[in-house]
Amino acid sequence: MLIGMDVGGTNLRLGVLDAGVVVEETRVGANFSEICKTHSAEEAWHKILEICADSIKKALERYPNVRAIGIGFPGFIDPITQRIAQSPNLPGLLNVDLTNDLSSLVGLPVIVENDGLVAAYGEFCTLNSEMEEATYSDLIYVGLGTGVGGGLILNGRPYAGQHGMSMEIGHMITVPNGRLCGCGNQGCMEQYASASGVVISYKISTGKALSADAIAELARDGDEDAIDAYEIAGLNLGIAVANILKVLDVRIVSIGGGMSQSWDLLAPTFQPTLDAGLIPLLRGKVEILVSVNNDLSGIIGAALLSVDAI
Repeated sequence: MLIGMDVGGTNLRLGVLDAGVVVEETRVGANFSEICKTHSAEEAWHKILEICADSIKKALERYPNVRAIGIGFPGFIDPITQRIAQSPNLPGLLNVDLTNDLSSLVGLPVIVENDGLVAAYGEFCTLNSEMEEATYSDLIYVGLGTGVGGGLILNGRPYAGQHGMSMEIGHMITVPNGRLCGCGNQGCMEQYASASGVVISYKISTGKALSADAIAELARDGDEDAIDAYEIAGLNLGIAVANILKVLDVRIVSIGGGMSQSWDLLAPTFQPTLDAGLIPLLRGKVEILVSVNNDLSGIIGAALLSVDAI
């Protein structure tokens, strides 16, 4: 048995896997972004560790046969040391060691990878498990949540890059000199195509601060400002994915994360923008799939990767 944990800016999700199948999922409301903004870096880190360890210990009480823990964490993860070099959406966290700090608290091996990369692996494994004959060897994953994460699977294995920054697609600049991003640049795609980006777009238009889910409901009811917020998101996502595919000639692009549930609102501007941006010979040859895992890809991928720590 394995535990997979998906850490986000505003919540934590934990799943227990038995023979690759999720047997229990737990969601913990934990606004890590706010914790990092309102506490010193050291205090914030201790709080994050405490919340993560407490969630794991509760799961271990019910499932004592768990052998390892995998964690998908938002940020730049050093592929050699597994230390979190920086997390743009969790300001103040620099060069922290979740692998060893958490392992010492829970008494089990812990492996940490970028949240987008573990989600890509979870999606990849699930898609291939459902194939009767041919299998996929490569996959691009785009995770739309508080920010935008990405992951790349090449020849069946997650590709982190030499510095652990492969597929940081949320920080591709799609609007030059645009909105300021937590990474320090301006105009990053996640400032427009994430849940946070939708909230910002809607607030700019209306002055109202609503959640992305509430804005989605308004959009489906015909609210023009809400529709515009999602159209902006779809357009920026389309620009980014088209550019990624010019560099990585991969046939399968999987869209996941909480925002993927609003794909009906993103697709009207995403698809034409993607088609316009692709090299003409690629048009019609790329499969865009909405996640098959009901937003569990991060949990599944993190848990399966934790086998390497045993």
